[in-house]
Amino acid sequence: MTSPPPLTGIRVLEFAGLAPGPFAGLLLADYGASVLRLDRAAPGAHTATPPPETADQLVRHKTSIAVDIKSAAGLALIKALIPHVDVVIDPFRPGVLEKAGLAPQEVLLAINPRLVVARMTGFRRDGKYALMAGHDINYIAVSGVLGMLGRAGDKPYPPGNIVGDFAGGGAMCFLGVLLALLARQRTGRGQVVEANMVDGSAYLATMPRLAMKRPIWAGERGTNMLDGGSPYYDTYETGDGKYMAVGALEPQFFAQLLRGLGLTEKDLPGPREDVSTWPALRELFTRRFKSKTRKEWEDVFDGTDACCTPVLEQRELEKTGFDQRPPVTLRDTPGFAIAGGVEGEADVAVRSAKGQGVGDKGKGWVERGLKPGVGGEEVLEQWVGWKRGRQFELVDGGLRWKDTGKL
Repeated sequence: MTSPPPLTGIRVLEFAGLAPGPFAGLLLADYGASVLRLDRAAPGAHTATPPPETADQLVRHKTSIAVDIKSAAGLALIKALIPHVDVVIDPFRPGVLEKAGLAPQEVLLAINPRLVVARMTGFRRDGKYALMAGHDINYIAVSGVLGMLGRAGDKPYPPGNIVGDFAGGGAMCFLGVLLALLARQRTGRGQVVEANMVDGSAYLATMPRLAMKRPIWAGERGTNMLDGGSPYYDTYETGDGKYMAVGALEPQFFAQLLRGLGLTEKDLPGPREDVSTWPALRELFTRRFKSKTRKEWEDVFDGTDACCTPVLEQRELEKTGFDQRPPVTLRDTPGFAIAGGVEGEADVAVRSAKGQGVGDKGKGWVERGLKPGVGGEEVLEQWVGWKRGRQFELVDGGLRWKDTGKL
């Protein structure tokens, strides 16, 4: 029997930000936490005609309150809410919360010793970059990861903002929150969790970094087995301008790849382990893959162990109805479904993998965003029984605590 998601009952106050902080909040929400985003006060917030959605699209299952934290009454509302919250997500550069009068250790944890304060930064909080602005490309650059990515003889190539913002940032911050919640079960105390994209992305690169001391990754960028150097671990254009991905590292898989390509060992320029043969082998594979369309190659390799698959694009996945799923399957306490359609799934394992519940309206492909102030007052009533006009009031597009003298 399916039980509620594992983070059900966990209350999260997420200061509005972009990318990594909201992604950590999204992961918490997808696994059952109640996530309330704290937006800046804005004209129309908490009214029937709220302001437009913010730029943040990582808002699935979240609600919002708008608060002017620069006002004494707005700050008082946040402090009054802190005793009722399990997790606070701080997406700001170092010093911002302190300047606002919400220093995590001295203020927030003093109010609620069981609180987990998750702080997400790009650079480390120490060192020469600590106070500098940056983006994903800068964080993975100084972590050493960017220097490993790219073709031989070409400049380093940034992989979008996946490695820094999301994998090394938001996902690692999410992991830190879970660890802190586990520790709280044992100690009864919360703590400050500090995640940064430099250390997060560097940690993700543990295997290739260690492999640099061995033949598999000892060469320059783009010349190694797993970074585009090897012709049997690469992508190839097909006759219709699409691509196939080849990962036939082991001999038995390589043999099946050759069979599918209509080649034999005699057709090869030499032993595949001989790096000097790689340019000629790549040229051979390039010509062969261009002789058929991607669909024709799929028909050849589907169901085989050749480690040869199509490079599917996001737009075609959306068009063909690819169902987005929670990243980790929990058999008994699945996360919330993203795409929906779970009810008719007979296979228990697949049903758990798809998640529970009705799913998101955008099915993981479209997100309309979240307008400041939408849904948040209902959450405040659910969490602590607060209602507008009693505990708080709406002033200039932001909620404020009514009686600061009681704090």
